[in-house]
Amino acid sequence: MTQNPAGGPRGPGSQWYDGEAGPLVRPYAMTGGRTQPGPTGVRFDLIALVTLDPGGPEPDDTAFGPEHRTLVELCRTETQSVAELAAEADLPVGVVRVLLGDLLELGCVAVSRPVPPAHLPDERILREVIDGLRAL
Repeated sequence: MTQNPAGGPRGPGSQWYDGEAGPLVRPYAMTGGRTQPGPTGVRFDLIALVTLDPGGPEPDDTAFGPEHRTLVELCRTETQSVAELAAEADLPVGVVRVLLGDLLELGCVAVSRPVPPAHLPDERILREVIDGLRAL
């Protein structure tokens, strides 16, 4: 076995390896070169909440890559935001968005979008409710 320029082993069937960084897999390799999530063009906000869909199909080893399965496993225990999934899976947010688009299209996950600030109650109304409750 020979050494690659980064100092790791190189040989038939082995992957490129950087001694300090570990295995090198480019983000476009994980997403098949895609940069947008699915043909539906869904955009995932960083604070969008992702849950495993209990009625969705169970991911099998042939349809999903290891990154897809990692995201499914992270969602299996609890609802997580897109940002949390990216951090826990140690993947770039752009990659997580594309992979979540795949999982959403297959019905494996459900996504609840954050409430826009315009639809939130007015702070004045909330203060009046609090004052009214204190007066009781």
